[in-house]
Amino acid sequence: MRIHREGYKSIGLVLIAVAIGTWLAFSRLPHRTAWILGLVLLTLLILVVRFFRFPHRIPALIEDDVVYAPADGKVVVIEEVESEEWGGRKIQVSIFMSAFNVHVNWAPVNGIVKLRDYFPGRHLPAWHPKSSSDNERMRVVVQTDSAEVIIQQIAGLMARRIRNYLDIGDRVTQGMELGFIKLGSRVDIFLPVTADIRVKLGQKVRGIETVIARL
Repeated sequence: MRIHREGYKSIGLVLIAVAIGTWLAFSRLPHRTAWILGLVLLTLLILVVRFFRFPHRIPALIEDDVVYAPADGKVVVIEEVESEEWGGRKIQVSIFMSAFNVHVNWAPVNGIVKLRDYFPGRHLPAWHPKSSSDNERMRVVVQTDSAEVIIQQIAGLMARRIRNYLDIGDRVTQGMELGFIKLGSRVDIFLPVTADIRVKLGQKVRGIETVIARL
């Protein structure tokens, strides 16, 4: 299992804390209590390592009209929205990532990065309807051959660190690593109203494997 580079520091700090905590437990506590605490600390370390896992995935097909899921998680929003911020009328598809999901984000389409914006904001729960417009977020606009696709990484109640590795002018391909969000959060995709949506509300999706829509 590969570990994402965003996790090296966090895993190192937790490993040191677990080692110190275990040493103190076995040197100062009753043997039975020390074993219980040691197992709790080991479980914590495993959970942290698992959070930063980085699975190797490639799309089954590279197709310009296909929009893949940019993240693992659950579809919590499919609706038509209208806003100047999102370029008029769009279909919004939102994927909620729990703390147990892979938190790597992948490019869902092929194209050129046209715009990249960071918006400071609130930290409402990621499932909250206003998190798309009010929360801290990073927006990337990708121009494909046929349409403009907006990908928005959103910080949630606990997620306080959004990583985005793209710059304006970059050419992206389906399956390219787009970024990483620490702790529970969500990713929105805004598509043309003519897009053929291929997922349902409540459906669980896998990044760069599940087809979200066809343009």
